[in-house]
Amino acid sequence: MASGKKFRNGLIDVFGRPLLWLLAKSCRMTVVGEEDHKSLRREGKPCIIIVWHGRILLPPFYFRKRNIMPLISPSGDGEIVARIVSGWGFKVLRGSSSHTMVGAWKDMLRELRSGGELIIVPDGPRGPDRVLKEGCLRLAQETGAWIVPFSFSASRKRFLDSWDRFLVFKPFSRLAVLFARPFTIDRDLAGDAFEAERLRLERLLINLDEKADRLFEKTK
Repeated sequence: MASGKKFRNGLIDVFGRPLLWLLAKSCRMTVVGEEDHKSLRREGKPCIIIVWHGRILLPPFYFRKRNIMPLISPSGDGEIVARIVSGWGFKVLRGSSSHTMVGAWKDMLRELRSGGELIIVPDGPRGPDRVLKEGCLRLAQETGAWIVPFSFSASRKRFLDSWDRFLVFKPFSRLAVLFARPFTIDRDLAGDAFEAERLRLERLLINLDEKADRLFEKTK
């Protein structure tokens, strides 16, 4: 078992990042709605990019070399992602809903309070699919960070038979990268009002996926 894991990790180290780079570079990419996010970063505003687990294939390539801190789970899937992004200029942070999250939470607060940027997968690492955990909202409340919803889709794609319906795009696809308008969370929001905001963000991110997919339905 250990030798098999070591062999798998070796393959990822050698081939993972080059293959993803080649795959993404073979595609034609259109980006919609990123202007507000870029403006916030030019002003040094802290941001939390959120993307569903099923749409995390593209972000390691798209956000490379921007000194962003992705929160990556200690799971097997997380290990694959961590190895791929490790050479692309990310500040890799490992953590999940377990005890490892205590230290990770402090690191994320520190990063945002210094004007940094995070990537969080709010339904990871094990789901349920597209059910938004409240951590990103709590971080935004404590730090004043802007939440930036992100999604993408492709003209030639496949949804895997996994809990998150993982989207894999094929070589030479057309890609659509979508950003929703960034927003902040009222520090005093609590109780039913906080839950309503969590549900609103959950629906917003689901709708962003659907909007990205519909862009290619029109061209069939």
